[in-house]
Amino acid sequence: MRLFALLALVVVASSGCGTGGPKLAEGPPPAQRTFEGVEVAPPHTSAPLSLKDASGRRYTLAKLRGRNVLVTFLYTHCPDVCPLIASSLNTVLRTIGPQAKVDVLAVSVDPKGDTPQAVRAYAKKMRLDPRFHYLIGSRAELRKVWTAWHISSVSRAPSLVDHIAYTSLVDGRGRDRVLYDAQVSAQHVLHDLRVLNKQG
Repeated sequence: MRLFALLALVVVASSGCGTGGPKLAEGPPPAQRTFEGVEVAPPHTSAPLSLKDASGRRYTLAKLRGRNVLVTFLYTHCPDVCPLIASSLNTVLRTIGPQAKVDVLAVSVDPKGDTPQAVRAYAKKMRLDPRFHYLIGSRAELRKVWTAWHISSVSRAPSLVDHIAYTSLVDGRGRDRVLYDAQVSAQHVLHDLRVLNKQG
């Protein structure tokens, strides 16, 4: 199933920070599932992604081949959903240890508010692991990524953005393998990473 079709399973009640967040369909019963998240079957090559972090370092999925990557979409002024997602993914990195080949690419959905200064302050406040890369850019640069990843982002107020919030687990071959909704659990991601490692 293509990523777009899977994302159609997302409840498009905006995840926009203040309204709860989308939920992915449960999929098969637990006894029949390999992954805790929603499996992308068959796996397919992830959409392109090329953005810089607050220090100006550029990240692409191509440069991270050989590593598992969690791609998500956040903004620093989000009052509820985004900090929970960031905290869960950061817990994954800290739990799995520095030797594990795992990174997080968090793509901004707020080009105006997510300045380098705001992102650095957010990283310090959230105590983000060095492998948690918060990517920013101009609206035009970010829009290319949003479009490729089927993300909507609408500013409702100066510091409030409605957006689709999901996380994709991309394997070391650059393929989408598992999707998680806004309630992504560190425990579930850690389980799914172990499954991927066993599969090679």
